[in-house]
Amino acid sequence: MTRAGFIALAGRPNVGKSTLVNAIVGQKVAIVSDKPQTTRRAARGVATGPDWQLILVDLPGSQRPRDALTARMQARVERELGEADGALLVVNGEQGVGPGDRFLAGLLRDATVPLIVAVNKVDRLDRGARGGGDRVLLALEATEQLGLEGAEVFPVSARTGRGVGPLVEHLTGLLPESPFLYEPGDVTDQPLTVELAELVREQVLRRTFQEVPHSVEVVVNDLERTSEDLTTVRALIWVETESQKGILIGAHGHMVKAVGTAARRELQRILGTRVHLDLAVRVRRGWRADESLLDRLGIE
Repeated sequence: MTRAGFIALAGRPNVGKSTLVNAIVGQKVAIVSDKPQTTRRAARGVATGPDWQLILVDLPGSQRPRDALTARMQARVERELGEADGALLVVNGEQGVGPGDRFLAGLLRDATVPLIVAVNKVDRLDRGARGGGDRVLLALEATEQLGLEGAEVFPVSARTGRGVGPLVEHLTGLLPESPFLYEPGDVTDQPLTVELAELVREQVLRRTFQEVPHSVEVVVNDLERTSEDLTTVRALIWVETESQKGILIGAHGHMVKAVGTAARRELQRILGTRVHLDLAVRVRRGWRADESLLDRLGIE
């Protein structure tokens, strides 16, 4: 008998959902950044055990819609939660419970699927005033503050892996009997071009500030195996203003070169070959409000 099913991860921006997905899957399938709104698509990470397959839906950070992009992100959150076999609410143990966590808890409180709470970043408490011995107590306090006293709660560190094993064991116990839904070697359902584009965007997010990260999208236009050991990737970085373009190119092209150098390493890891990465920066005004363009980008 095998089990397979979907667990939706909810949480306010920057609580570590993507890092937790990567930790459970065992390799990087979702980009990581300290910027809010890093996740735009409901990327699925697939973790397969001897007799179970756990499909983790890393939802966009829930937020009040401000434009067509964020409206789609919020609608996707609500739809995926309704179709899941369980819901995992991730909160930041270092920062504690905030208004965004309470908002999400309100949405989940009457859900018909099992609800689990993961209190993430507990490794940072070891250096804090409370100390590592209070991890379990902190997790229980978090569920009380959220009004979710009946929920199962797990203190974890997605960064170090602490507590992730017991969490996975509990999640797999929620899955229905089912044949595997993906091939055992699959780790994500993202198309390769989207996966590569997201890795480039991750490097942009790590190097830019203020309004630039939210205005950036990356599109891979061409992917060509030019020789047995070389793949050529041509990608466009979109921004919304000329000033943002200037920031991303940088003085004498230093910024876009740094992005390309770091992204190339990640692309080589995925593709298993050397990579020639051709990056260009273009202004596309108002792309976040362009419904037809968001359709083509796969942001449902």
